[in-house]
Amino acid sequence: MNPLCSRCNLVVYPTEKINCLDKYWHSRCFRCETCNMSLNMKNYKGFAKRPYCSAHYPKANFTCVADTPENIRLKQQSKMQSQVLYKEDFEKNKGKAFTVVTDTPELQRLKKSQDQISNIKYHEEFEKSKGSHVHEESKTPHPQPSSPGPAAYQQQQQPVAASHNYHYDPTPEPARPAAAAPPSSAGKRYRAVYDYAAADEDEVSFIDGDVIVDVQQIDEGWMYGRVERTNQQGMLPANYVEAI
Repeated sequence: MNPLCSRCNLVVYPTEKINCLDKYWHSRCFRCETCNMSLNMKNYKGFAKRPYCSAHYPKANFTCVADTPENIRLKQQSKMQSQVLYKEDFEKNKGKAFTVVTDTPELQRLKKSQDQISNIKYHEEFEKSKGSHVHEESKTPHPQPSSPGPAAYQQQQQPVAASHNYHYDPTPEPARPAAAAPPSSAGKRYRAVYDYAAADEDEVSFIDGDVIVDVQQIDEGWMYGRVERTNQQGMLPANYVEAI
């Protein structure tokens, strides 16, 4: 069963229905309560479940409280009590100052990254010190040892990082695929059934009877297309046009 419009109390059919502010409206009935300006889902402002434009949106007024002698006395009394409590807490916690750091997932990630960086630096420094030590030993004459066997050669070729329980995977992380483009409806042509004035920079204006081409469906309520009369393109409401 189709709902009733909150303004004219007539049946709202799906082709002209706007669901907003927990109510249903005709697209022509969704207007400002004060100036009766036509609104859409982007430029309306709700107050007490009624639509308003930006210029006539009701503003809340602040209540002024008189600075009576009784209020002044209560204010001074509250200030004195707060100072007494602050001094008591300060004396109790004097010399016990400490900082509590919550072990959040972000801190755990930073700690893990710092551990990896420190392991990499330690590995680089170890390789440099090893190379300098070998260079100094090469200057001292030593008897030529017999050629090592295959097992000894394999042990010498093992990476030093294995002795430090450090693992590095050189395989790059696969790139995340880009978001899929919206389905194109370039083969269809649409005709405007209402006038529409753009409410944002990425929207396009048109009048009743304009032909809109190169249409791409964004979601259930919005499209992207080009007005054939003005050759301007942008977003437009889907309930303002109909397919030709």
